[in-house]
Amino acid sequence: MTKTLTALALILAASAAQAETLRFGYAQNATPTVEAMQEFARLVEEKTGGDVTVQFFPDGQLGGEREMVEMLQGGALDMTKVSGGLLESFAPVYGVFPLPFLFDDQDHFYRVMDDAAIMEPIYQATADLGFLGLTYYNSGARNFYTVNRPVTSVEDLAGLKIRVLQSPTAIRMTELLGATPVAMGQAEVYTSLQQGVLDGAENNEFALTIARHAEVAKHYTLDGHTRIPDILLIGTAAMDRLSEDHQTAVREAAAESTAFHKSVWDQAVEAAATEARDAFGVTFHEVEVAPFREAVAPIYDELPADSAAVVEQIRAAGGV
Repeated sequence: MTKTLTALALILAASAAQAETLRFGYAQNATPTVEAMQEFARLVEEKTGGDVTVQFFPDGQLGGEREMVEMLQGGALDMTKVSGGLLESFAPVYGVFPLPFLFDDQDHFYRVMDDAAIMEPIYQATADLGFLGLTYYNSGARNFYTVNRPVTSVEDLAGLKIRVLQSPTAIRMTELLGATPVAMGQAEVYTSLQQGVLDGAENNEFALTIARHAEVAKHYTLDGHTRIPDILLIGTAAMDRLSEDHQTAVREAAAESTAFHKSVWDQAVEAAATEARDAFGVTFHEVEVAPFREAVAPIYDELPADSAAVVEQIRAAGGV
């Protein structure tokens, strides 16, 4: 009996030693993305037989996206999901994603993002900074939306104070369009729109509903200037403490969570647009995109050589 108890204690001790909890913080997100992150957690636990679990700190409990990336670097957090645009300030190569009109359409976007030859070097670009990219989630086409004045042409943006991502490329794009860019975290946007600090912002349709910006911004312009992926990140310290099998499980779970996200994204976007129209009274404006594209063309002439090479890869994947 004593031997049996001793053996059981050793087994339990070994199991406890193997058990890992990945601390995962994220900001406020659209429902499909939250569901995809939860699916990632479910798959990790399933694939590791419960040896690795995920503990979520949702909806900005730990701060904004930049703060959570910095927590990843310091080891206070193991995982997060942030906009690829934010990551430009950590690794310049991520600056290709906020480039305007980079992708022809959503199919082109998916072809690029699913191409390991393009994406793996980008995911690895921050390894020396303490974190890695695992996968991506679609965050849709970003469009301008405004409080008072509808934007139906480039000229309508002149002088407007527009919230943009904390990304040098997003700032430069907005300047080229004649607006005044204001870089700030998502949590501050609603109040800034309400108080007149901002005239508008740019984001996907979920900003109107999930963040309730449609309560104050009644004009949404379908210019589709960018498609910036969300990037699922893991700290290098967190990855290093996992066994090789558990690292494989985490990577597989990440890829499968992206496939899940694709399966629910389009329907959710359409539902958000319908809610914005019907429940909030938002007017959606179709525009001629060519003048917007022409206005921002100089941004491509300003690219460093490394980024220009990635842009060439991305554009080569279009038009299939």
